[in-house]
Amino acid sequence: MLEIYEMPGHLIRRLNQVSVSLFMEETSKKGFDLTPVQYAALSAIDTRPGLDQATLANHIAYDRVTIGGVVDRLVQKDLVRRETNAKDRRARELYLTDKGKQTLKDIRPIVWHMQTLLLEGLDEKEREVFVALLRKAADAGNEMSRAPLRL
Repeated sequence: MLEIYEMPGHLIRRLNQVSVSLFMEETSKKGFDLTPVQYAALSAIDTRPGLDQATLANHIAYDRVTIGGVVDRLVQKDLVRRETNAKDRRARELYLTDKGKQTLKDIRPIVWHMQTLLLEGLDEKEREVFVALLRKAADAGNEMSRAPLRL
C-alpha cells in the first residue's frame, strides 16, 4: 500500500474531489449550473448584502483573483448585481438579484442533502465528531492558508 493512503493531506484531497463531484452531480440533476464556490459566494452575499469582493473573498476563504471571476460569472448568470458604493465610487457592493435569491432558496436543500451523501459511511455521532474535528483542524491551520478565512 502506498504511504500516501494514510496521509491526512491525501485523504482530504480525495474527500474534496468526492465533495465537488457530488455537488456538481446533485445540483445539475435539478437543473442548476453552479459550482461550490459560486454557491458559497451566493450564501455569503445573502448573509451580508452589500459586501465588496475583498470582503466576500475573506468570508469564504478564497483569493481575490478567483473571487473576481466567480462574481463576474454570477453577474453574467443574473444571480448577483454590483452597485457603486455611495461613499467610495471605486468600490462595488454585491447584492443578490431576485433570481439569485430564488436560486439560493431552491438549491439549499439539495446542498444539505449532498452533505449527507458525502458522509454516508459515517453514523450520526461519527458525522458530528468528524465535522467538529474538521472545523478544529481548519481553524488551527487557517493562518497557513494562502486565503485564510476572515470573518
